[in-house]
Formats: sequence, C-alpha cells, structure tokens
Amino acid sequence: MKNPPLIPLTIIVFLVTTGLAVVATPLWIWTHGVDVFEIAAAIFLFFFTGMSITAGYHRLWSHKSYDAHWIVRLVLSIGGAMAVQNSILHWASDHRVHHRHVDVNEKDPYSAQKGFWYSHIGWMLREYQAERYSDYSNCKDLQKDKIVMWQHKHYLAIVLVANFGITGLLGWLNGDIFGMILIAGVCRLVLVHHVTFFINSLAHLWGKRPYTDKNTARDNGVLALFTFGEGYHNFHHIFEYDYRNGVKWWQFDPTKWLIKTLSFLGLTRNLRRATEERIDKAKYEMQLKNAKTSLVNMANADEILTRMQHEYDLLVQKMTEYYSVKKRFMAIKKVKLTKKYERFDLDFKCKELKHSFQLQQQKWQIMYSHYMADKQALA
Repeated sequence: MKNPPLIPLTIIVFLVTTGLAVVATPLWIWTHGVDVFEIAAAIFLFFFTGMSITAGYHRLWSHKSYDAHWIVRLVLSIGGAMAVQNSILHWASDHRVHHRHVDVNEKDPYSAQKGFWYSHIGWMLREYQAERYSDYSNCKDLQKDKIVMWQHKHYLAIVLVANFGITGLLGWLNGDIFGMILIAGVCRLVLVHHVTFFINSLAHLWGKRPYTDKNTARDNGVLALFTFGEGYHNFHHIFEYDYRNGVKWWQFDPTKWLIKTLSFLGLTRNLRRATEERIDKAKYEMQLKNAKTSLVNMANADEILTRMQHEYDLLVQKMTEYYSVKKRFMAIKKVKLTKKYERFDLDFKCKELKHSFQLQQQKWQIMYSHYMADKQALA
C-alpha cells in the first residue's frame, strides 16, 4: 500500500528544532557558556510545558478526570501551546480515538502495533489521519469550553508568543536573549517532545501489565520518572477516568501531586478515582490469568491451579465482604443521627474483615510469587 503524503511543515519543525538542540546549542554553550538562571528557566519551563500536556491536555481535557478553575485552565492552555503538540481540541480528539481503538492499526492514530518509530513520531510525519483535522465530533464537550476554543482559534499565535516571547523576555532580563531561546526554548521543547512521545511509544512496549492484557499499555516506574508520572500506563488504560496514573502513594506521579495540591487551594475539584475494590479486582484477576497461562505445562499443573483457584475464590469472597461493609460504614459515618453503638459495631466489623482480607492477600501473594518463581526457574 502506498504511503500517504509527507507533511512538510511538521518535518521542517522537527528537523530545525532537533538540529538547533543537538548542534547549535552545544556550540553556543561551548563558546558563550551557560548560567544558573538559564538552566533554572529551562528546568522550570520543561516541567511547566510537559505537565501542561499531562495535567491539562491529557487528564483534564481528554479524560475529564477532574474539573479546574478557569485560571488553571488558561495557564495550562498556554503551557500546552508552548509544548507545540497541536491545540487542546485536536490533541484530545486524537487521544480519545486512541483509547477507543487502542492497538487497532487502521483506527488508532498512534498504534504501538506498528512499531516504536511509528507510535513515537512517524504517525505525525504523514497524512495518516487527514480527516482528523476537521472532525471533532468526539469533543463536543470541549467545544463548549471558551478557553479550549480560544486556544484552538489562536493556536499559532500563542505558540509563537509563548515560545519566543516568554523565553525572549527571560533572556532580556538575564542579558542573553539568544542563549535563553536556545536553552530554555529550543532544547526544552525538543526534550518535552520526546519524553511525552514516549507515552505513545515506550509506554506501550516496555514494562509490565499488572491490571489488563487487553491492550499493549505497560506500567513502568522508570519511564514514569521521565514522563511526569505517565509511565503507569497499564493502570491508565483500564482506569482512564482516574486523575492518578501512579495509584500508589509512593509512585512517582508529579502530575497527580499537582492536581491534588491545587485541590487544597480550591483550584481543582471533583477529582475522580477508581475504587480500591475495582483496582484490587483487576490486579488479582490478572494474576490468576497469568498463572493459568504460565503454569499449565508444569508438573502437577492441575493440582496447583486447583489450589490457586481455591485461594483466589477465598480472596475474592473476603475482598467483596470487606469492601461491602466498608462502603456501608463510610455511608453511615455521614449520617449525624446514627447511634454511636451502630457506628462502633460497623467499625469493628469493618476492621475485622479488613484484617481477614489482608491475611488472604498475603497468602495469595506468597502462593502466586512462589509458583511463578518456580516457573521461571524451570524455564
């Protein structure tokens, strides 16, 4: 099949910015040096523009995982334009198509099934989805957002003012306009491009699938360090409405922390989260599926899998009992007229069931880890 035509402007932008970042910037630093202010500005703008994509384009507008004050939306719209990844409307439209048709080569705009190069950058270099530049029927909600439509209408002007105006002003204040534009402008832009592109490419090719294997999305803690927390992509693809990607408190997800911090200031609200029960259920279902697939050829496989199925059924039973009572307890706590002994009784039962569930979790995890380790040792 003949390839679609190339997009000259996109190719020129990538070639020029990459050339300036890789060749011109090191030469400039070698001949003119670099100061602390330029480095600090580049780091700040790197996080500002990158997280405008992850917190704004992605979690706010594409997935509606939280609501934000108009000031936050305005700032994120400017930062997103400064990242030069198209308008909010177009980016969100593409991304919603990606989630709806993930890994379907003909429909997924950046299908990882077509390889690293295509999903990373190749999909943007040709007119693979020419019709997508006019069809925004999947973003009717965003078309009602005045800030989204303002940014879409004036996208190019905002890109130019943000990238050259802001860095130019910082350079003027620091006494080196050209150096600031190179370091905090061009270099920062190229880095943001590729770390966010990794979410489409590496995050679908490198890592584990602890929650679902119905798509190529992976969880990768190392990748999360370079993608503002977006590396926990397997979790995201099953719970896309959750404002978190790193669901554990210790997982590196600065985008999650930013959204949560802004909520304390009243600037974000209605933060959506997947329930603990749904997350646990998905994780343990995946582990049982992995066991059935991996252990089928082991000696005494039938006996092992029967034992694991039994322990899994107990786990699900105790999980269901615990979360059911916990839900009732949380509801009754909100009722002021509830008698104290009723709260105490339900609280005690909830703690008792939680302890029983945790013991079964430990038992299941030990069994699962043991048999999976045996399988790897025999492989």
